[in-house]
Amino acid sequence: MDDRTLQPRGAFPPWPWMWLGVTAVVIALDWFTKQRVTEALELYRPVEVLPWLNLMLAHNYGAAFSFLSDAGGWQRWFFVALAAGVSAVLVVWLLRLPRREWVTGLGLALVLGGAVGNLIDRIQLGYVVDFIDVHFRGWHYPAFNVADSAITCGVILLLLDALILSRRRIKD
Repeated sequence: MDDRTLQPRGAFPPWPWMWLGVTAVVIALDWFTKQRVTEALELYRPVEVLPWLNLMLAHNYGAAFSFLSDAGGWQRWFFVALAAGVSAVLVVWLLRLPRREWVTGLGLALVLGGAVGNLIDRIQLGYVVDFIDVHFRGWHYPAFNVADSAITCGVILLLLDALILSRRRIKD
């Protein structure tokens, strides 16, 4: 018998498709912020927000931390294929996830939203728009965006679930 059929009608979340709504919100926020930043900022010209935080439009042709950014162009389609494949797997996982594993669902939805947000940039532009520049005493963390933040938060939730919460579920 499917684990989802054993849940009471009011169990959280009400249906697995809710996670795709979370994903859509991440994609929309990512797209909106990238559009606003692209319109308002000049490329690689930082605007100070706080003493440790700038907004700075940057184009990332690589992956995380600009990995493979100078690889000659083939990496664009490699990252498109990789992100599309991972996204498909995450959608199937989300739709099959038991309701009681809501932390996993939220984590997967955030990762999926971030992956699709950056995938849209790669397909449309050939690069990912980054704009958050955190720095301290002359050291700058690589620029990132809302999609990257969602991926990071999602991975943290997945690790929390895998390392701590899943053990509690096994005991129960």
